[in-house]
Amino acid sequence: MDAFIREVGTTVIIPDNDINTDIILPKQFLKNILKTGFGKYLFFDWRYLADGQPNPDFILNKPEHAGASILITGTGFGSGSSREHAVWSLKDYGFQVVIAGGFSDIFYMNATKNGLLPIVLGEDERKILRQAQADEKVSVDLPEQTVTYGDHVFHFDINPQWKEKFIKGEDDIDHTLKFEKQITAFEQKRPSFG
Repeated sequence: MDAFIREVGTTVIIPDNDINTDIILPKQFLKNILKTGFGKYLFFDWRYLADGQPNPDFILNKPEHAGASILITGTGFGSGSSREHAVWSLKDYGFQVVIAGGFSDIFYMNATKNGLLPIVLGEDERKILRQAQADEKVSVDLPEQTVTYGDHVFHFDINPQWKEKFIKGEDDIDHTLKFEKQITAFEQKRPSFG
C-alpha cells in the first residue's frame, strides 16, 4: 500500500445516496483476482450505453473530469455485497479519496485495507464541496484530518490505527510482519499436533 499524507486534486461529484457495490462494479467483472484492471468497469452501467459506447451524460466521461482523484458522493456508499473489487475499481480508476455522508461497514474496512481513504462529512460540508468546479482543487490532509476547499476547512474523524497505517503505507500484512520474530518464536515453542 502506498503511503498517504495529502491528496490535492480535482473532484467528481456523484451525489446519489445508496450507491451499492453492484453499481460501483457490476458482478460480471469479478473474474479477475488481481487488484488491477477494474477501473475501466467502474460505474459500468451508468458509464456506458447499451451498445457499449460511453454515455456522454455521465460525469466520468466528461473530459474536464479526467484525472480527478476525489469522489464526493451521498450517504450509504458501498452498501450491498462485500466485494473488495469495488474498492479496487475506484483505486484503479485513480480515486484516492471518497467523501460520503456514510459508508457501509464492510466497504469502509475494505477501503482502509486497500489505501482508499474514506471520509465521512455531513450534508452541509458536502454541499459546499459540490460547488467545486472541474478545475478547482480540493486538499485532503490526513495528519491534520482536514478537507480544504477555498476558504472552507472541514475536520474529519478517523481511527488512529488506520490513520497511522495510511501515513506509513502499511497494510495488515505489513503490520503483522513487524512481529515476525515473535511469531516465529511462538511457532517454534507450540506443541505439534501432527
